[in-house]
Amino acid sequence: MELFLIMALLIRNGLIIIITKSDPALQTPMYFFLGNFSFLEMCYTSVTLPRMLADLWTQRRNISLSTCAIQLGFFLILGGTECFLLAVMAYEHYVAICRPLSYPLIMNYKMCVQLVMGSWISVIPVQAGLTYEIFSLPFCGSNKLNHVFCDAPPLVKLTCGDNPFNEFPVYANAALFGMFSFLLILVSYIKIITTILKLPSATGRAKAFSTCSSHLIVVGLFFGSAIITYLLPKSKESGGTDKVLSLFYTTVTTLFNPLTYSLRNKDIIVAMKKLLPKRLGSSSK
Repeated sequence: MELFLIMALLIRNGLIIIITKSDPALQTPMYFFLGNFSFLEMCYTSVTLPRMLADLWTQRRNISLSTCAIQLGFFLILGGTECFLLAVMAYEHYVAICRPLSYPLIMNYKMCVQLVMGSWISVIPVQAGLTYEIFSLPFCGSNKLNHVFCDAPPLVKLTCGDNPFNEFPVYANAALFGMFSFLLILVSYIKIITTILKLPSATGRAKAFSTCSSHLIVVGLFFGSAIITYLLPKSKESGGTDKVLSLFYTTVTTLFNPLTYSLRNKDIIVAMKKLLPKRLGSSSK
């Protein structure tokens, strides 16, 4: 079951990457970002899921401090990148719907590459610094991490004393990457919805909403669970809820994101139907 889950995640996201790279009809900025997002999802899940499943299989739930630090560092970097990349995808929708005449000039290939690279590179120094700061804090008392993987809030709870300044960098980081990206997405969609409602044709409005619907679902699932986990006040008994929410935004959303984009996107479905017969035909020869 565990191996099947990992394979399903890899195959679904991998299929989107192959389709968006191989089909000439999908060589557009929107699908360029979607292919990069699928690659990011594969990396994001690979940081936490294999270790969690191995621990469940072997019932050995020990992790060294250095391994925990590496897992946290990659998790924070990939999570921050996902926040920014979702904001970039919202911006692309905004330009396509609100500024269609300028779309080819604004969303050229060079700009698309710069936006993707910027989403990756800009988070690395901040998240690496946060990881270093967390593991520079003194740990004392229980060494049992009340979580399913090495995440920042439960790790800070293991530090010595009840110092609110220990938690401040974690929540400041969440606000910087999570809330900043979410506000950019929110502003983009307010302008998008305002523009769509002004369209004279009901068919045009429906088509425009359909273009954005998949992205909105992914944004709602990811940011909804992440904001509750990182930014809402916690009670001492909230550990079980935090575990469920962390599994939701690290695994469940990643599992359903390829389905959300493929099932709600006619271009992806058409490209998939064209690609699969070719693959099956070549493998039968």
